[in-house]
Amino acid sequence: MPIKTRIYRIKPNRTMKQVLDSLCDYRRFSWNLGLETWQDMYEARQLALTPHLKAELKKAKNKQNLTDIEKEILASNPVPSWRKIRDELTENKQHWQAKYPAHVFNLAIQDLGNAWQNFFDKAQPDWGKPKFKSKKAIRQGFKMDQAKIKDGYLFLEKPRAVKEKWTGFKLSSSPLSEEFGTISFYKEKNRYYVAIPFKLPELPNKAKTNQVTGVDVNVGHFNYQGGQCLVLPKKLEHAYEKIKHYQRLLARKREVNGRKEAATSRKYLKTRAKLQGAYRRATNIQNDLLQKFTTKLTDNYDSIVIEDLDVKKMLMNHVASKGMHRSMFGKFRQILSYKCEWYGKELILANKLYPSTQRCAVCGLVKKGDDKITLKGNKKHGTKHNEFVCYNPDCPNYNQKVDRDENAMMNLTLLVKHPELNKAL
Repeated sequence: MPIKTRIYRIKPNRTMKQVLDSLCDYRRFSWNLGLETWQDMYEARQLALTPHLKAELKKAKNKQNLTDIEKEILASNPVPSWRKIRDELTENKQHWQAKYPAHVFNLAIQDLGNAWQNFFDKAQPDWGKPKFKSKKAIRQGFKMDQAKIKDGYLFLEKPRAVKEKWTGFKLSSSPLSEEFGTISFYKEKNRYYVAIPFKLPELPNKAKTNQVTGVDVNVGHFNYQGGQCLVLPKKLEHAYEKIKHYQRLLARKREVNGRKEAATSRKYLKTRAKLQGAYRRATNIQNDLLQKFTTKLTDNYDSIVIEDLDVKKMLMNHVASKGMHRSMFGKFRQILSYKCEWYGKELILANKLYPSTQRCAVCGLVKKGDDKITLKGNKKHGTKHNEFVCYNPDCPNYNQKVDRDENAMMNLTLLVKHPELNKAL
């Protein structure tokens, strides 16, 4: 069943703001308490396991060969899991926690368990050890699975401590479906949002066009069969110039009498609000560009080929790391992946070692050694980084300058009809 998540901005009143803020704090408290308990349980088990017991556990496929004392040690120091953490913390709940919905606490501990599972899978995009949540983080939020939608209004479960009239949030557009999953609320830059994952019936596949394309992603623009998509337009560059300007102003306003202190003046807060607005505008522009471009691709092409880029390693290069980050390679792949799945389109990932940039799309000659094109071009032949020149005398493009990105896009498109080329050459 496809799931479409729609984000709405909500405008709560004073009472609802207090409720939402308190639930964000309770979610953060539950996560931090669960993480601390998880670490304590893990350390206690490691201390209880003697070298002899560890060796016996590796040998024995079950616990039948262990002594009663060893079984008792393992039983009193179990392997931590989100259910065991939840049960232990539920037994030791404090009286003030009774005024908060229990499912907010349960969802926080369940997400903590998922975070530990992802820690052992390095293929995850946000791989890493779970960390404690900070109240100074820009985004605060919580999850809830007991909300209801009625007549275009979203109603939360009313906490016991609230005695005032309980109202709902009006949604800016009609719901996509009556069925939806766990709702996520979050607060960012003094604005409140809600993300609702609607469960939809099977989406109809888009009409077949019998067209294929490769998409060569570059800093500032993406090349495809229909032309070029600019992902760093002038309006986005203007937004980043504003961000740069306001950051400089805030850096000067933080210094009080020659010391860097936390500024609380009205001018500082006003400038910070302008900086947050500039960041928000840049994010909206980027999201709008990627959504429209990916929709255009799925409308016009049946098969789409993109490169399987290791974005994290590419960001280590200081030459173009900022441009790569702003071009949002990873988000483009994420959006295109689920849209192709929705509408029955084929998405092909090119091998990481496939030489789309070094291969001639006409004759198939692959540049090697000193003939390779780098970020600085080619010193041997004196060509620029965006120029591709084939040195095969039998090639129609022999000794002619071709746009490197167009040549790479054509090489990616070839993988649709010739999948045997999708490998390191």
